[in-house]
Amino acid sequence: MEKNLDKNILITGCSSGLGFALTNFYLDEGYKVYGISRSKPKINDINFIFKSFDLSQIDSIKDGLTNFLDEINHFEIVYLNAGMLGEIKEMGKLSIKEIQEVSNLNVYANKELLDILSTLTVKNIIAISSGAAKNGSKGWGAYSLSKATLNMLINLYSKEMINTKLLSVAPGVIETPMTDIIRFDVDDNIYTSARVLKEGEIQQPLDAAIRLHNVVENIDEFVSGSFIDVRNI
Repeated sequence: MEKNLDKNILITGCSSGLGFALTNFYLDEGYKVYGISRSKPKINDINFIFKSFDLSQIDSIKDGLTNFLDEINHFEIVYLNAGMLGEIKEMGKLSIKEIQEVSNLNVYANKELLDILSTLTVKNIIAISSGAAKNGSKGWGAYSLSKATLNMLINLYSKEMINTKLLSVAPGVIETPMTDIIRFDVDDNIYTSARVLKEGEIQQPLDAAIRLHNVVENIDEFVSGSFIDVRNI
């Protein structure tokens, strides 16, 4: 296989779900993958460089990750994948603290990372968004607010990082620990969107990773700063 080690990939939230699948996909393709998450995935590959870091600690990101990213300096693709769902509950029962906790990881951690990345050479940045950013479904308050804000964050940075293509991409529903909570633990009589999720297409993580890579392969078709749902292309 032809090696692409001059093309570096950065993936946050690489220890499980989509991030883990993306990591393995790009390693199999011969890329050098830099991963950031709290726990190290079970990957033994000399081309996988791991940094343990809790991205929910937003005040520590620049001090904790600037040197790590500066040493690499250039990335072919960055996947801002780390995120959390938060508790499924009605807006009236959702506290500001709970919304803030979800936003810290899903939005503000990415803001801190984008500030670092804006000083480096980065060709493409893919922020993992969700259809929940557009659909106001009962129970998804904190998550929907965070992903809608993430979409605008990417839009705004696209006006400043003019040499980088930035996209927010909803990858569709994926079989992960996050969606398992919705499929098995949420009462779909109260939160009907959970039933829609259960009855719709549920991808394996590797299939979603390949679809995301195909977006990058055809990235010139999209305007930087756009929100894209892979189910609509």
